[in-house]
Amino acid sequence: MEWIDGNLGSKVTMKYPSCVLLGEKAHGEVLSLAIARGEIKNNNIINRQILDNGAKMIHAARNTSSIINSKSVCLLGGKTSYRGLVRINKNAENAKVKVNCDALILDNISETDTYPSMKIDNDTATIAHEATTGKVNESQIYYLMSRGLSEKDAQNLIVAGFLEPITKTLPMEYAVELNRLIELSMEGSVG
Repeated sequence: MEWIDGNLGSKVTMKYPSCVLLGEKAHGEVLSLAIARGEIKNNNIINRQILDNGAKMIHAARNTSSIINSKSVCLLGGKTSYRGLVRINKNAENAKVKVNCDALILDNISETDTYPSMKIDNDTATIAHEATTGKVNESQIYYLMSRGLSEKDAQNLIVAGFLEPITKTLPMEYAVELNRLIELSMEGSVG
């Protein structure tokens, strides 16, 4: 089972795709992307997007495996959250889980949170969890601008590189459309 989850443009989203792995050697995968933004008017954030998403993986059989790969970007006062649950039942011997949840913040007024939850009832499970939150590095922007890119193009290139692990897994026609939607979401983020 594979979920591909994109969150762009809605005011408030709360979405948690789930996989219940019932058969031996069952595999579940969730690829999630969220871009949350707001608008700044008179030094106040208005029309703030709040995107709260994640995934649930329930391992209920032997030799099951799952991957959760979540990427979020917040700008102009947007807020993102990752909320995930991994459950390994007693009978799920040799379950394997890999969770990556990464967030990129493009300014000083946006917010991101991570709420991972893991309930492991079988000690033969192999679990890997990684979470990172970071800001766009000003020296990277400066370097790209010194090579002839505008500030907007430099920032868009950094965001595209950050999201590439998600976009590279999509068929070409979907990746092209997603990249265009990302560009539209980034409009007005600089200057």
